Amino acid sequence: MPTIAILTPDPGDLHFESRWAEVVEANAAPLRAAGFDVAQRVWTGAGDLGGFDLVLPLLAWGYPRAHDLWVQTVRRWEGEGVRLQNPASVLIWNSDKTYLGRLAARGVATVPTLFADRIDADMLEGAASRFGTDRLVAKPQISAGAWQTIRWSPGDPLRGGPDGAAMVQPYLAAIETAGEVSLVYFGGRFSHAIAKRPQPGDFRVQPEYDGIITPHRPSADERALAEAVLAAIDEPLLYARIDLVPGPDGPLVIEIELIEPDLYLGFDPAGGAGFAAAARELIAG
Repeated sequence: MPTIAILTPDPGDLHFESRWAEVVEANAAPLRAAGFDVAQRVWTGAGDLGGFDLVLPLLAWGYPRAHDLWVQTVRRWEGEGVRLQNPASVLIWNSDKTYLGRLAARGVATVPTLFADRIDADMLEGAASRFGTDRLVAKPQISAGAWQTIRWSPGDPLRGGPDGAAMVQPYLAAIETAGEVSLVYFGGRFSHAIAKRPQPGDFRVQPEYDGIITPHRPSADERALAEAVLAAIDEPLLYARIDLVPGPDGPLVIEIELIEPDLYLGFDPAGGAGFAAAARELIAG
């Protein structure tokens, strides 16, 4: 029986003590249904992973707050020959959102972004002028779940934003009504999509902020952009979630989630069968 390990949060990380057990089961269920033996390993102390046919970091939550450890650990696993999916190189570069700049350089339509070692009011004033907007979003370059993410306008006090390397983007007001859409791919094949809308008055769409999640049928433009993202990535991917937002002239990439995304398998008409099939294809080589 093929074996898969799903990496889970550090039990000492109290940020995640309530949700992860149900999420790991949602990911494991279609794999077990397809005949895989699925185990769990804590990512910060996983032990020997060499005996698994695949190791999936789908719940390696908390790595943004221990990024150096994450990079060291992934490189060690790679050196040990652990069959990571997505590949080790992806697990490193996708952990730092400067990848948006590289995607843009390859012609992919992304949300305009400035990167800075640290933000202050002067830097944000300059960004607002450059983007021609009176509202910005700032967040850490290494982050997840809207951690240290703020909405800011010139004249506002600077409170609660990123305290280190940051990224700054124009605030896209359409997020308040249209939200984000997420397209999910397994083995490079489209599986399903969802829309995530914030609560009234908010701009954060994550479940932690009670984002409203519904099924979504992607437009031709959304599919084309998501597939342009996949074409711009050199490594093979078992799974990918591509998050898009409405821009003034069409959809824009706001993030690509290739490490520990919520795959929203509850919205997958096939119940994760495509996920399991892609895993089986990888193992078969």
